[in-house]
Amino acid sequence: MSERTIEIRPLHELEQFDRCVELQLAIWNYSEGDLIPRRVFLVADRIGGQVLGAFDGDTIVGFTMGLPGYRNGHPYLHSHMMGVLDGYRNYGVGRSLKLAQREEALARGFDLIEWTYDPLEIKNSYLNITRLGAISRRYKRDFYGPSTSPLQGGLPTDRLYAEWWLNSKCVRAALAGNPIRQDAQGTVDVPAEIYAWKASEENRARAQETQLRNRDALEKAFAEGLSVVGYERDADGNGHFQLARWDEDYRY
Repeated sequence: MSERTIEIRPLHELEQFDRCVELQLAIWNYSEGDLIPRRVFLVADRIGGQVLGAFDGDTIVGFTMGLPGYRNGHPYLHSHMMGVLDGYRNYGVGRSLKLAQREEALARGFDLIEWTYDPLEIKNSYLNITRLGAISRRYKRDFYGPSTSPLQGGLPTDRLYAEWWLNSKCVRAALAGNPIRQDAQGTVDVPAEIYAWKASEENRARAQETQLRNRDALEKAFAEGLSVVGYERDADGNGHFQLARWDEDYRY
């Protein structure tokens, strides 16, 4: 990877959308019922959404797809799916895709991109909150219903919503490498062993216990007006959601 240049480009062709379907199989090992078909990528491209690809030469090794949304009187883009092939992870490809999303969305007048993410995924949570500057203040139990991906470990598809206010102080500071720090009024912890627990039938109950405990803690915090405003990883690889009241001034 150190000798390769990854280029992010918009996708418009059916053959490119077919490649996005192939990547879903390679990344998540979905069954046919959970696959997003190429026609959805086509529709997203045609109706004002986004479909971007990460290219290694002529080969698409990652993608992101978003659809236009409207909530509480506010237009936004909903980033429905992002995936990067295993051999290209941990090299900043996912972050590059998100930055390209932001740039393209700002050029079209959007100031908000939202997406959902698994609160048990430590690396992804760190990317979303600390490196990109998103916040979370909504939780949805079993968002997608049962998943056929082995990565879900048979657990309910609980998801946090990420709000990415594209030109906010919060985001600009995070992208500059200096995320705004707030004094935490609470934390919710994710053990580094969560991946091994989900992959093991013997220990899956421990993963479920963690999910249920964190579900209750996050829902309670949000009901009290707190938001996820930071995320830390310790030396042992554990993840820690940082909860505080989000200052609306950070949006401007």
